[in-house]
Amino acid sequence: MKKRITLPLILLIVSFFGTLFSHAQQIDTLKRKDSIPLEKVDSLIKAQHSPRKAAIRSALIPGWGQAYNRKYWKIPIIYAALGITGTVFVNNIKTYKDLRFAYSAKYKASIAPFDSTDYRKIKPQYLPVNIEGLREGRDQFRQYIDYSVVFFVLFWGLNVVDAVVDAHLKAFDISPDLSLKIRPAYNPLTNTAGVSLVFNFRH
Repeated sequence: MKKRITLPLILLIVSFFGTLFSHAQQIDTLKRKDSIPLEKVDSLIKAQHSPRKAAIRSALIPGWGQAYNRKYWKIPIIYAALGITGTVFVNNIKTYKDLRFAYSAKYKASIAPFDSTDYRKIKPQYLPVNIEGLREGRDQFRQYIDYSVVFFVLFWGLNVVDAVVDAHLKAFDISPDLSLKIRPAYNPLTNTAGVSLVFNFRH
């Protein structure tokens, strides 16, 4: 009696799991037919979001490439860096011109004491400084102008590089299903235990 009951039960279980397996295969086949190859998805993303466009836009107008990449929070940082270096550049030029004029006026006054026209135009803060001090200050601020130009161009270039890098990384923004898990691992060759990092990609 038990054998007669057990045999139909086994057949029923086998039939059930066979149906599930067949259904899973059908679903997997449909997914493969409907899915787009990863190469085609990558090319579509790159075609829609061009690093070249990001580079050209950032080179023309700082922050435009970041706006193209939708990294709006970077735009104030870029303009702050360029604004500071630009302000320093303008102030250095102004100070350099004042020191150059003061040096030239004092030098002329030392040669021709009766010609004091330019001497009277020297700014009050530079009147107590001697000619040698004015010359050194003039040369020093001439170097400061060069440094400020270099930093301004550097920040402008970094703005372009940042836009290009962000545009390239757009292609690697796969999906929120990307996950990382830490699992214990065992190496039978060295007979040692350890930890393994497991990446799961689900499309």
